[in-house]
Amino acid sequence: MAAARTNKAQLYAYFGNKEKLFDTIFFGSLERIMNVAPIDATDLADWAVRLYDEYLRRPDLIRLATWARLERRPSGHLVDDHDRVDDGKLRAIAEAQAAGRVRQGDPFDVMALVIAMSMAWSPVSNVYAATAREPAEAHDRRRALLRETVQRAVAAD
Repeated sequence: MAAARTNKAQLYAYFGNKEKLFDTIFFGSLERIMNVAPIDATDLADWAVRLYDEYLRRPDLIRLATWARLERRPSGHLVDDHDRVDDGKLRAIAEAQAAGRVRQGDPFDVMALVIAMSMAWSPVSNVYAATAREPAEAHDRRRALLRETVQRAVAAD
């Protein structure tokens, strides 16, 4: 709190409680990742790689989402419909499907699959959590594997 030049009383006066403070930070992190790594439904593999890179730069974003999943929404959508920001992901995927560029299926499921693959080496991985401090070659190898795997997974039949 010293770095923020505030104290607990000021935080509670402004946000009301810890849950509202968490929500503000959490929704801000979701908005940040949408702005930093906007979807390109014509190249979902590139989007997956950009998400991978953002998780390396900001592992706190994944930790916040994981905390929300564990503590608040253990099942179903991570964010209520009325809180979800429409950044056009599902519409873009549906349009790419209609154009024959992306395999058929529920656009939400396609999006979830790509996001899950992009998180394979994230801080929530049950196998291995990558960091930005690792050699560039390791990241290049993972990016290439991720790109090829997503391309194959979402390619239209």
